[in-house]
Amino acid sequence: MAELQVVVGVKKLNNQNYNTWSTCITSYMQGQDLWEVVNGTETKQPEAEDNNGILHKWKIKAGKAMFVLKTTVEEDVLEHIRDASNPKEAWDILSTLFSKKNDTKLQLLENELLSVSQKDMTIPQYFHKVKATCREIVELDPDSKIGEARMKRIIIHGLKPEFRSFVTAIQGWATQPSLVEFENLLAG
Repeated sequence: MAELQVVVGVKKLNNQNYNTWSTCITSYMQGQDLWEVVNGTETKQPEAEDNNGILHKWKIKAGKAMFVLKTTVEEDVLEHIRDASNPKEAWDILSTLFSKKNDTKLQLLENELLSVSQKDMTIPQYFHKVKATCREIVELDPDSKIGEARMKRIIIHGLKPEFRSFVTAIQGWATQPSLVEFENLLAG
């Protein structure tokens, strides 16, 4: 039987997918009106109940947000937030745990980027691989912006030999295509 997934289509958070997971979970919580208790204006529990049931409503939202956070992470990650007292604390723990700059991972990604080649990938798969690796590098080190021109050079370097003459022809054009146009030309 398939495992229950609270957020359909989102893989559980593990040591390799924090950026994708956090993007999806943020959007999900915003859509469910839970984000305010995670990282918005309602992160602190109200001190007392009032006539409008503010404390009760906050506890319900916070409970739902904690449920989403705890059920969308792998068991080894859950250990880090198991005792968090509120959704903001849990979110901050995960953010600190996975967002920190990791020089070893950064070096591995740089090496992967410089050695990536199309091999048996389709053009869209290959472009996605290069773009995703570049995005991971920038997320680990925002000072390492990878421009479109560099990305195109990396892509050209790793293309199958059958695309060399086509690339040579494009490089002679007075106006160079954007990365998206370049991908469409190669794929089409």
